Amino acid sequence: MTDSHAPVIEASIDIAAPPEQVWAIVSDPRAMGGFSDQVLRTIVRGTDPVGKGTRTLNINRRGALVWPTRAKVIDFDPPRRYAYRVKDNAAIWTFDLEPTATGTRLTHRRDASAGLTDVSLTLQRKVLGGVAPFEAEMEQGMARTLERVKQAAEAA
Repeated sequence: MTDSHAPVIEASIDIAAPPEQVWAIVSDPRAMGGFSDQVLRTIVRGTDPVGKGTRTLNINRRGALVWPTRAKVIDFDPPRRYAYRVKDNAAIWTFDLEPTATGTRLTHRRDASAGLTDVSLTLQRKVLGGVAPFEAEMEQGMARTLERVKQAAEAA
């Protein structure tokens, strides 16, 4: 189809807090509902505390539209990398943490280089206003998520 997706979307921010402090925030999927524009709530299923193999049910929203997604933690490397694959669209979402001279560089990435599911692409095209506009909205939301994580980590 002509409305193709971006293989990778990412945003980064520098945070004046050590990686361990930032890790405590981004590695708890239950907390991310308060930081993300799109994730309303995440319910942890299976492994608790969260670690590799943990499954989640995510309740997402955009205006009045609400939809669930299912995910599985595929990389859990404290305090460096937290990644999960969303079963419903096949995207991999990561938080990468790098120590810096003043704290942490946090990068949030959505990797869809292996492709997105047909169901996801159809919903984006027919319900969410098109793939490119929805991805631009996601990228802006990722930057806002990082700003909120920064505020919380620096306030702690």
